[in-house]
Amino acid sequence: MANTTQAIESLAAEIGENVYIDIAKWHLYLRDAHLHTVVAEQLYAMLEDGNLDDDRVGQVLQSIPVKLGGGKREVPLADLIPMQCQVKLMDVLEEFQRNM
Repeated sequence: MANTTQAIESLAAEIGENVYIDIAKWHLYLRDAHLHTVVAEQLYAMLEDGNLDDDRVGQVLQSIPVKLGGGKREVPLADLIPMQCQVKLMDVLEEFQRNM
């Protein structure tokens, strides 16, 4: 269990440093938005199973709600991450999987 927790924390750190959401051309990295751990926890099982693909990652991002305006609205995380960051996320995940 400790190894899994460490692996998820390591993955979360990588995601948090490399992936951001874009709000009015402001880049808010997932670590600063406190979303990196949620993303890592949901994607880690996919890496363990070896079933990493763009569509499944997209579904996970679509399923993570981000509250805006003090909770007045919720937007799927996938809608806030620019395409180049989604590509970067896949690169991070593929690299992490290779090193597992």
